[in-house]
Amino acid sequence: MPDNRAVWIILGMALVTYIPRALPVVLLEKLHFGGSVEKFLNLIPYTAMAALIVPGVFTVDAAHPSVGLAGGGVAALLAWRKCPVMVCVLAAVAADFLIYCVIG
Repeated sequence: MPDNRAVWIILGMALVTYIPRALPVVLLEKLHFGGSVEKFLNLIPYTAMAALIVPGVFTVDAAHPSVGLAGGGVAALLAWRKCPVMVCVLAAVAADFLIYCVIG
């Protein structure tokens, strides 16, 4: 009889990973918050994205920090104008590419 420990370990890890993701969906679906709390909760993904992106803007190229600042500035400006996320990303990449073409 083959050893099934690996299968049980994989199933256990899948269950342990799935439960923390499913519980908030199930529990929070029944709760209704006020307008200000819902607005706060809707802003969390944008805050997390900014926390992940901003350090990269300042460390993208130590020799040419203007590249990261230009790309971040273009993305921030377009995001402020409520452009779709993909437009912001592609415009930031294009701005960085143009700057790299100019500087060398």
